[in-house]
Amino acid sequence: MQLSKNSLKLTINTMKQSIYVLVLLVAFGMQAQEKEDATMVSETIMEAKTQTKDSTKSTSKRIKIDGVAAVVGDYIILESDIDKTFLDFQQQGVSMEGLTRCKLLGKLMEDKLYAHQAIQDSIEVSPGEIRDRVNQNIEYFSQQTNGMAELLKFYAMEDEATLRERLTEITKVQFLTNRMQSKVVRDVEITPEEVRQFFEKIPVDQRPVIGVELEVAQIIIAPEPSKEAVDKVIDKLKGIKAEVEAGSSFGTKAILYSKDRASGRQGGLMAINKRMSLAKEFKDVAFSLQQGEISDPFETEFGWHIVMIDKVRGQERDVRHILLIPEITNEKLEEARKEIDTLRQRIMAGELTFDEAARSFSDDKETRNNGGKLINPATYDTHFELTKMDPEQYSQIEPLKGNEISIPLIDETRTGQKRFKLLKVTNRYNEHVADYSKDYIKIKSLALKEKQLKEVGKWITQKIEDTYINVNSDNRKCEFTNNWLKK
Repeated sequence: MQLSKNSLKLTINTMKQSIYVLVLLVAFGMQAQEKEDATMVSETIMEAKTQTKDSTKSTSKRIKIDGVAAVVGDYIILESDIDKTFLDFQQQGVSMEGLTRCKLLGKLMEDKLYAHQAIQDSIEVSPGEIRDRVNQNIEYFSQQTNGMAELLKFYAMEDEATLRERLTEITKVQFLTNRMQSKVVRDVEITPEEVRQFFEKIPVDQRPVIGVELEVAQIIIAPEPSKEAVDKVIDKLKGIKAEVEAGSSFGTKAILYSKDRASGRQGGLMAINKRMSLAKEFKDVAFSLQQGEISDPFETEFGWHIVMIDKVRGQERDVRHILLIPEITNEKLEEARKEIDTLRQRIMAGELTFDEAARSFSDDKETRNNGGKLINPATYDTHFELTKMDPEQYSQIEPLKGNEISIPLIDETRTGQKRFKLLKVTNRYNEHVADYSKDYIKIKSLALKEKQLKEVGKWITQKIEDTYINVNSDNRKCEFTNNWLKK
């Protein structure tokens, strides 16, 4: 909570905060009392504050509140939140080695500081984004624990609604935290001279070792659907649009018909903005419509869509979409296989290079203009470290020697479309100690991260001074990385 010069506003905020604590205690504490017939009491201090004109210091009246570990701005961190976060980490397979309650409390306080400041800076997260992420997490965790009943048992939750409420709160903080972090480092840039200085400061015997790396290129041949199959899909989408305009639910239609597995289960709902990596055709249509409008059918590399605008919020909007994919017959699939096999034979015969074939014939828009070279999503360059490569991709690449080209391999998109691909290793780089010239991109990335961390450190130090923070007496013995105790 930021300190205010207006004592009336301060009193109201403090009352709201105290009420929020009581609500959280009822939500998180009563269930434990019923199960264990005991009360775990942790003393914390909620302070009625008066602010002087030029100081962040305050006078305090101490009130014991059971279960509160710390307060950061408008956020309360309960002792039970620490326990539940331990469970979350265990469920996600996070290593618990060296993770103490003090370290975890410090991490939670840092997240709450980001989230609190995000709200002060009017950073928004749409309900649609939160809902989508919660649904994805619940589906994933349910699979990991063999169903909702086991998941509820694991988290000691009475029902799915209670679990969703908790995950919604956590997810909102995560979104706010990430966006505030991005804002803090958004304008941090690094010059070549700073990169050089960063590299030269690393002792020679401590410079990182770069593992075996590969550059990989691909050619994709996707089977073409027949005109009849395309017309059938377009007519179906037109029919759905007409039914929705006549009063049917777009969300229900998306659940029934959409081939987009991720959004289809949520009634086709997606929260999007112009910065997101989406098909250009999709963004062009989605940002050309007004709230409540439904598009005509249009095509992207994934298939055919219609889009409805649920809500417009400046540069962000909630949209619903339905994706249909024209049926590909076995005959068309075989035609694609023969086409890519012929292309492979031409390359091996020396009629054209792999690079030329990719630029002229590949159906993959993302790689064909670069001669088929794949971009590593983790580093955004063309190098793939062998030990960190996707296992399926590794199994396809590992047998290739020299300039060998793979046999035609079946490939499947995230929407289930089958296609064929050829792979080739275009360059191999043996394990070596980092070299400034050869590994400049990686070194630049490390240098930039260091500079960003320094900027984040300065930001956290300043915001801790400007924000109301209180750690309960039991947790004041913790040795925090940040100055949460404001010593």
